[in-house]
Amino acid sequence: MSQFHKLSIKDITKETENAVTISFDVPQELKDTFQFKAGQYITLKTNLNGNEVRRDYSLCTSPKSGELKVAVKEVEDGTFSAFANTRLKKGDQIEVAPPKGRFVFEPNDSKTKNIALFAAGSGITPILSIIKCALEEEVLSKIILVFGNKTTKDTMFLNELLDLQHQYKDRFAIQFVFSQADEEDSIFGRIEQSTVNYVMKNKYKHIDVDAYYLCGPEAMIHMVKDVLIGHDVDQDRIHYELFKAAKPNVENDTNIASGRTKVTVLVDDETFTFEMSQKQTVLEAALDEDIDAPYSCQGGICSSCIAKITEGNATMRQNNILTDGELADGLILTCQAQPTTPTLFVDYDDV
Repeated sequence: MSQFHKLSIKDITKETENAVTISFDVPQELKDTFQFKAGQYITLKTNLNGNEVRRDYSLCTSPKSGELKVAVKEVEDGTFSAFANTRLKKGDQIEVAPPKGRFVFEPNDSKTKNIALFAAGSGITPILSIIKCALEEEVLSKIILVFGNKTTKDTMFLNELLDLQHQYKDRFAIQFVFSQADEEDSIFGRIEQSTVNYVMKNKYKHIDVDAYYLCGPEAMIHMVKDVLIGHDVDQDRIHYELFKAAKPNVENDTNIASGRTKVTVLVDDETFTFEMSQKQTVLEAALDEDIDAPYSCQGGICSSCIAKITEGNATMRQNNILTDGELADGLILTCQAQPTTPTLFVDYDDV
Protein backbone atom coordinates (compact mmCIF):
# COMPACT_ATOMS: atom_id res chain seq x y z
CA MET A 1 0.00 0.00 0.00
CA SER A 2 1.20 3.54 -0.69
CA GLN A 3 2.65 5.40 2.25
CA PHE A 4 2.19 9.15 2.10
CA HIS A 5 5.03 11.55 2.89
CA LYS A 6 4.63 15.22 3.70
CA LEU A 7 6.57 17.25 1.12
CA SER A 8 7.09 20.99 0.80
CA ILE A 9 6.26 22.79 -2.41
CA LYS A 10 9.52 23.99 -3.94
CA ASP A 11 7.90 26.11 -6.59
CA ILE A 12 4.52 26.70 -8.22
CA THR A 13 4.31 28.31 -11.66
CA LYS A 14 1.41 29.47 -13.80
CA GLU A 15 1.57 27.33 -16.94
CA THR A 16 -1.57 28.64 -18.67
CA GLU A 17 -4.53 30.72 -17.49
CA ASN A 18 -6.03 27.65 -15.83
CA ALA A 19 -3.05 25.37 -15.13
CA VAL A 20 -0.06 25.39 -12.79
CA THR A 21 3.05 23.28 -12.44
CA ILE A 22 4.01 22.24 -8.93
CA SER A 23 7.47 21.00 -7.97
CA PHE A 24 8.31 19.40 -4.65
CA ASP A 25 11.30 19.41 -2.34
CA VAL A 26 12.29 15.78 -1.79
CA PRO A 27 14.60 15.28 1.20
CA GLN A 28 17.70 13.17 0.67
CA GLU A 29 16.34 10.27 2.73
CA LEU A 30 13.33 10.00 0.37
CA LYS A 31 15.19 10.31 -2.96
CA ASP A 32 15.06 6.56 -3.60
CA THR A 33 11.40 6.39 -2.56
CA PHE A 34 10.44 8.98 -5.15
CA GLN A 35 12.43 7.63 -8.09
CA PHE A 36 10.08 7.08 -11.04
CA LYS A 37 9.72 5.82 -14.58
CA ALA A 38 8.64 8.11 -17.40
CA GLY A 39 4.84 8.16 -17.57
CA GLN A 40 4.14 7.43 -13.90
CA TYR A 41 2.02 9.54 -11.53
CA ILE A 42 1.96 10.54 -7.88
CA THR A 43 -1.05 10.80 -5.59
CA LEU A 44 -1.57 14.02 -3.64
CA LYS A 45 -3.63 14.01 -0.45
CA THR A 46 -4.97 16.89 1.60
CA ASN A 47 -8.02 17.96 3.60
CA LEU A 48 -10.36 20.51 2.06
CA ASN A 49 -13.52 21.73 3.79
CA GLY A 50 -13.19 18.94 6.33
CA ASN A 51 -12.94 16.17 3.74
CA GLU A 52 -9.94 14.10 2.68
CA VAL A 53 -9.21 14.60 -1.01
CA ARG A 54 -6.87 12.43 -3.09
CA ARG A 55 -5.90 13.15 -6.67
CA ASP A 56 -3.47 11.58 -9.14
CA TYR A 57 -1.22 13.76 -11.28
CA SER A 58 1.31 12.55 -13.82
CA LEU A 59 4.92 13.60 -13.49
CA CYS A 60 6.02 15.86 -16.33
CA THR A 61 9.80 15.65 -15.89
CA SER A 62 12.33 13.06 -16.98
CA PRO A 63 13.54 10.47 -14.45
CA LYS A 64 17.11 11.78 -14.77
CA SER A 65 16.13 15.40 -14.11
CA GLY A 66 16.11 15.07 -10.34
CA GLU A 67 12.79 16.95 -10.30
CA LEU A 68 9.47 15.79 -8.90
CA LYS A 69 6.94 17.98 -10.71
CA VAL A 70 3.32 17.74 -11.81
CA ALA A 71 0.89 19.94 -13.70
CA VAL A 72 -2.62 20.63 -12.43
CA LYS A 73 -5.26 21.97 -14.80
CA GLU A 74 -8.30 23.55 -13.16
CA VAL A 75 -11.48 21.79 -14.21
CA GLU A 76 -15.08 22.81 -13.75
CA ASP A 77 -16.27 21.99 -10.21
CA GLY A 78 -12.81 20.54 -9.50
CA THR A 79 -12.21 20.63 -5.74
CA PHE A 80 -8.48 19.99 -5.67
CA SER A 81 -7.65 21.53 -9.04
CA ALA A 82 -9.27 24.82 -8.00
CA PHE A 83 -7.40 24.73 -4.69
CA ALA A 84 -4.08 24.10 -6.47
CA ASN A 85 -4.61 26.89 -8.97
CA THR A 86 -5.84 29.56 -6.56
CA ARG A 87 -4.66 28.84 -3.02
CA LEU A 88 -1.64 26.56 -3.02
CA LYS A 89 1.68 28.41 -2.74
CA LYS A 90 5.42 27.91 -2.46
CA GLY A 91 6.41 26.56 0.96
CA ASP A 92 3.07 24.84 1.63
CA GLN A 93 3.20 21.17 2.58
CA ILE A 94 1.09 18.41 1.13
CA GLU A 95 1.04 14.63 1.50
CA VAL A 96 2.45 12.77 -1.49
CA ALA A 97 2.52 9.03 -2.24
CA PRO A 98 5.48 7.50 -4.13
CA PRO A 99 5.23 7.21 -7.92
CA LYS A 100 3.23 4.41 -9.46
CA GLY A 101 1.39 3.55 -12.66
CA ARG A 102 1.62 1.15 -15.59
CA PHE A 103 1.72 3.70 -18.40
CA VAL A 104 5.49 3.73 -18.57
CA PHE A 105 8.31 4.14 -21.06
CA GLU A 106 11.53 2.29 -20.31
CA PRO A 107 14.45 3.45 -22.47
CA ASN A 108 16.80 1.05 -24.20
CA ASP A 109 19.66 2.75 -25.98
CA SER A 110 21.01 -0.52 -27.36
CA LYS A 111 18.47 -0.28 -30.20
CA THR A 112 16.84 2.41 -32.30
CA LYS A 113 13.21 2.73 -31.24
CA ASN A 114 10.88 5.23 -32.87
CA ILE A 115 7.78 6.31 -30.96
CA ALA A 116 4.62 8.24 -31.83
CA LEU A 117 2.59 9.97 -29.15
CA PHE A 118 -0.95 11.39 -29.22
CA ALA A 119 -2.10 13.76 -26.48
CA ALA A 120 -4.99 16.15 -25.94
CA GLY A 121 -5.12 18.90 -23.32
CA SER A 122 -3.66 17.94 -19.96
CA GLY A 123 -2.96 14.48 -21.36
CA ILE A 124 0.41 15.96 -22.33
CA THR A 125 1.79 15.62 -18.79
CA PRO A 126 2.91 11.94 -18.83
CA ILE A 127 3.59 12.23 -22.56
CA LEU A 128 6.07 15.07 -21.90
CA SER A 129 7.91 12.91 -19.38
CA ILE A 130 8.15 10.10 -21.93
CA ILE A 131 9.38 12.49 -24.65
CA LYS A 132 12.10 13.91 -22.41
CA CYS A 133 13.22 10.45 -21.32
CA ALA A 134 13.39 9.16 -24.89
CA LEU A 135 15.30 12.20 -26.13
CA GLU A 136 17.79 12.02 -23.28
CA GLU A 137 18.32 8.29 -23.06
CA GLU A 138 17.73 6.89 -26.57
CA VAL A 139 20.06 9.04 -28.63
CA LEU A 140 19.18 7.48 -32.00
CA SER A 141 15.40 7.26 -31.66
CA LYS A 142 12.95 9.55 -33.45
CA ILE A 143 9.81 10.92 -31.82
CA ILE A 144 6.53 12.18 -33.32
CA LEU A 145 4.02 14.07 -31.16
CA VAL A 146 0.45 14.87 -32.18
CA PHE A 147 -0.94 17.35 -29.64
CA GLY A 148 -4.50 18.68 -29.63
CA ASN A 149 -5.75 21.82 -27.84
CA LYS A 150 -8.27 24.63 -28.30
CA THR A 151 -5.72 27.41 -28.96
CA THR A 152 -2.03 28.13 -28.36
CA LYS A 153 -3.06 30.05 -25.24
CA ASP A 154 -4.55 26.85 -23.79
CA THR A 155 -1.56 24.67 -24.72
CA MET A 156 0.31 23.40 -21.70
CA PHE A 157 4.13 23.31 -22.00
CA LEU A 158 3.99 25.03 -25.40
CA ASN A 159 7.31 26.87 -25.04
CA GLU A 160 9.01 23.87 -23.47
CA LEU A 161 7.92 21.64 -26.34
CA LEU A 162 9.10 24.18 -28.93
CA ASP A 163 12.47 24.42 -27.15
CA LEU A 164 12.81 20.64 -27.22
CA GLN A 165 11.88 20.59 -30.89
CA HIS A 166 14.58 23.17 -31.61
CA GLN A 167 17.16 21.35 -29.49
CA TYR A 168 16.43 17.96 -31.08
CA LYS A 169 15.29 19.16 -34.52
CA ASP A 170 16.52 16.01 -36.27
CA ARG A 171 14.77 13.66 -33.86
CA PHE A 172 11.63 15.34 -32.53
CA ALA A 173 8.67 16.43 -34.67
CA ILE A 174 5.41 18.01 -33.44
CA GLN A 175 2.05 18.19 -35.20
CA PHE A 176 -0.18 20.66 -33.36
CA VAL A 177 -3.96 20.39 -33.71
CA PHE A 178 -6.14 23.36 -32.65
CA SER A 179 -9.93 23.21 -32.50
CA GLN A 180 -10.50 26.97 -32.10
CA ALA A 181 -7.56 28.55 -33.90
CA ASP A 182 -6.13 28.34 -37.39
CA GLU A 183 -2.35 28.44 -36.87
CA GLU A 184 0.44 28.07 -39.41
CA ASP A 185 1.70 24.47 -39.77
CA SER A 186 -1.11 23.20 -37.53
CA ILE A 187 -4.25 21.19 -38.26
CA PHE A 188 -7.56 22.93 -37.62
CA GLY A 189 -10.04 20.73 -35.77
CA ARG A 190 -9.69 17.86 -33.35
CA ILE A 191 -7.59 14.73 -33.35
CA GLU A 192 -9.70 12.37 -35.44
CA GLN A 193 -9.32 9.56 -37.95
CA SER A 194 -8.14 11.85 -40.75
CA THR A 195 -5.50 13.33 -38.44
CA VAL A 196 -4.06 9.92 -37.59
CA ASN A 197 -4.06 8.89 -41.25
CA TYR A 198 -2.40 12.13 -42.38
CA VAL A 199 0.36 12.03 -39.76
CA MET A 200 1.18 8.33 -39.81
CA LYS A 201 0.44 7.44 -43.44
CA ASN A 202 1.47 10.64 -45.18
CA LYS A 203 3.58 13.20 -43.34
CA TYR A 204 5.77 10.69 -41.45
CA LYS A 205 5.25 7.56 -43.50
CA HIS A 206 9.04 7.17 -43.81
CA ILE A 207 9.35 6.46 -40.06
CA ASP A 208 8.72 2.93 -38.82
CA VAL A 209 7.08 3.37 -35.45
CA ASP A 210 7.85 0.77 -32.78
CA ALA A 211 5.50 2.01 -30.04
CA TYR A 212 2.55 4.35 -29.64
CA TYR A 213 1.61 6.25 -26.47
CA LEU A 214 -1.85 7.85 -26.13
CA CYS A 215 -3.19 10.04 -23.33
CA GLY A 216 -6.32 12.14 -23.14
CA PRO A 217 -10.11 11.75 -23.25
CA GLU A 218 -11.53 8.26 -23.64
CA ALA A 219 -13.16 8.89 -27.03
CA MET A 220 -9.93 10.17 -28.54
CA ILE A 221 -7.88 7.28 -27.22
CA HIS A 222 -10.24 4.62 -28.52
CA MET A 223 -10.50 6.34 -31.90
CA VAL A 224 -6.71 6.56 -32.34
CA LYS A 225 -6.29 3.00 -31.11
CA ASP A 226 -8.92 1.68 -33.54
CA VAL A 227 -7.37 3.54 -36.50
CA LEU A 228 -3.91 2.19 -35.69
CA ILE A 229 -5.21 -1.36 -35.35
CA GLY A 230 -7.00 -0.85 -38.68
CA HIS A 231 -3.56 -0.15 -40.16
CA ASP A 232 -2.30 -3.51 -38.83
CA VAL A 233 -0.48 -2.10 -35.80
CA ASP A 234 -0.14 -4.84 -33.17
CA GLN A 235 -2.23 -4.02 -30.12
CA ASP A 236 0.67 -4.70 -27.75
CA ARG A 237 2.54 -1.77 -29.34
CA ILE A 238 -0.22 0.67 -28.34
CA HIS A 239 -0.05 2.01 -24.77
CA TYR A 240 -2.61 4.40 -23.35
CA GLU A 241 -3.79 6.12 -20.21
CA LEU A 242 -7.19 7.70 -19.67
CA PHE A 243 -7.53 10.96 -17.77
CA LYS A 244 -11.27 10.50 -17.53
CA ALA A 245 -13.44 7.51 -18.38
CA ALA A 246 -17.16 7.38 -19.04
CA LYS A 247 -19.21 6.33 -16.03
CA PRO A 248 -20.73 2.86 -16.25
CA ASN A 249 -24.48 2.46 -15.99
CA VAL A 250 -24.55 0.49 -12.75
CA GLU A 251 -28.30 0.66 -12.19
CA ASN A 252 -29.11 -1.15 -15.43
CA ASP A 253 -26.40 -3.82 -15.16
CA THR A 254 -28.28 -7.09 -14.75
CA ASN A 255 -25.03 -9.00 -14.18
CA ILE A 256 -24.60 -7.48 -10.72
CA ALA A 257 -25.82 -9.69 -7.89
CA SER A 258 -28.01 -8.32 -5.11
CA GLY A 259 -27.11 -10.53 -2.15
CA ARG A 260 -24.46 -10.21 0.55
CA THR A 261 -20.88 -11.43 0.69
CA LYS A 262 -18.51 -12.21 3.55
CA VAL A 263 -15.28 -10.49 2.54
CA THR A 264 -11.79 -10.95 3.93
CA VAL A 265 -9.26 -8.26 3.01
CA LEU A 266 -5.50 -8.54 3.47
CA VAL A 267 -3.71 -5.19 3.44
CA ASP A 268 -0.30 -4.33 4.92
CA ASP A 269 -0.13 -7.80 6.55
CA GLU A 270 -3.39 -7.15 8.43
CA THR A 271 -6.54 -9.19 7.85
CA PHE A 272 -10.05 -7.75 8.10
CA THR A 273 -13.34 -9.66 7.72
CA PHE A 274 -16.73 -8.06 7.21
CA GLU A 275 -20.04 -8.54 5.42
CA MET A 276 -21.04 -6.31 2.51
CA SER A 277 -23.79 -5.80 -0.03
CA GLN A 278 -23.00 -7.10 -3.49
CA LYS A 279 -24.27 -3.78 -4.84
CA GLN A 280 -21.22 -2.06 -3.37
CA THR A 281 -17.67 -2.20 -4.65
CA VAL A 282 -15.02 -3.87 -2.51
CA LEU A 283 -13.28 -0.53 -1.99
CA GLU A 284 -16.48 1.25 -0.95
CA ALA A 285 -17.20 -1.44 1.63
CA ALA A 286 -13.61 -1.50 2.90
CA LEU A 287 -13.61 2.27 3.40
CA ASP A 288 -16.97 2.01 5.21
CA GLU A 289 -15.20 -0.37 7.61
CA ASP A 290 -12.42 2.24 8.15
CA ILE A 291 -9.86 -0.05 6.52
CA ASP A 292 -6.87 1.90 5.18
CA ALA A 293 -7.08 0.36 1.72
CA PRO A 294 -5.10 2.07 -1.07
CA TYR A 295 -7.08 4.18 -3.53
CA SER A 296 -7.07 7.44 -5.40
CA CYS A 297 -9.28 8.18 -8.43
CA GLN A 298 -12.11 5.73 -7.56
CA GLY A 299 -13.02 5.86 -11.24
CA GLY A 300 -11.14 2.86 -12.61
CA ILE A 301 -8.47 4.84 -14.45
CA CYS A 302 -5.51 4.72 -12.05
CA SER A 303 -3.88 1.60 -10.61
CA SER A 304 -3.82 2.58 -6.92
CA CYS A 305 -6.51 0.12 -5.77
CA ILE A 306 -5.39 -3.05 -7.57
CA ALA A 307 -5.70 -6.25 -5.52
CA LYS A 308 -5.81 -9.99 -6.14
CA ILE A 309 -8.75 -12.33 -5.57
CA THR A 310 -7.58 -15.58 -4.01
CA GLU A 311 -11.03 -16.96 -3.21
CA GLY A 312 -14.44 -16.24 -4.71
CA ASN A 313 -15.38 -14.07 -7.68
CA ALA A 314 -16.26 -10.47 -8.50
CA THR A 315 -17.29 -8.55 -11.60
CA MET A 316 -16.04 -5.09 -12.47
CA ARG A 317 -18.21 -2.17 -13.54
CA GLN A 318 -15.48 -1.20 -16.00
CA ASN A 319 -11.81 -1.93 -16.65
CA ASN A 320 -9.46 0.41 -18.49
CA ILE A 321 -6.19 -0.90 -17.09
CA LEU A 322 -5.89 -4.63 -16.50
CA THR A 323 -4.92 -6.98 -19.31
CA ASP A 324 -6.65 -10.29 -20.05
CA GLY A 325 -3.68 -12.09 -18.51
CA GLU A 326 -3.88 -10.06 -15.32
CA LEU A 327 -7.62 -10.67 -15.07
CA ALA A 328 -6.96 -14.41 -15.48
CA ASP A 329 -4.47 -14.16 -12.59
CA GLY A 330 -7.23 -12.77 -10.37
CA LEU A 331 -6.30 -9.09 -10.35
CA ILE A 332 -9.12 -6.58 -9.90
CA LEU A 333 -9.64 -2.87 -9.52
CA THR A 334 -11.31 -2.84 -6.11
CA CYS A 335 -12.99 0.52 -6.84
CA GLN A 336 -14.90 -1.24 -9.64
CA ALA A 337 -15.24 -4.81 -8.33
CA GLN A 338 -18.53 -6.09 -6.92
CA PRO A 339 -18.70 -9.56 -5.34
CA THR A 340 -20.77 -12.28 -7.01
CA THR A 341 -20.10 -15.14 -4.57
CA PRO A 342 -21.03 -15.70 -0.90
CA THR A 343 -17.39 -15.36 0.18
CA LEU A 344 -14.49 -13.35 -1.22
CA PHE A 345 -10.82 -13.05 -0.22
CA VAL A 346 -8.99 -9.98 -1.53
CA ASP A 347 -5.22 -9.58 -1.18
CA TYR A 348 -3.79 -6.06 -1.63
CA ASP A 349 -0.28 -7.18 -0.71
CA ASP A 350 0.27 -9.76 -3.47
CA VAL A 351 0.29 -7.43 -6.50
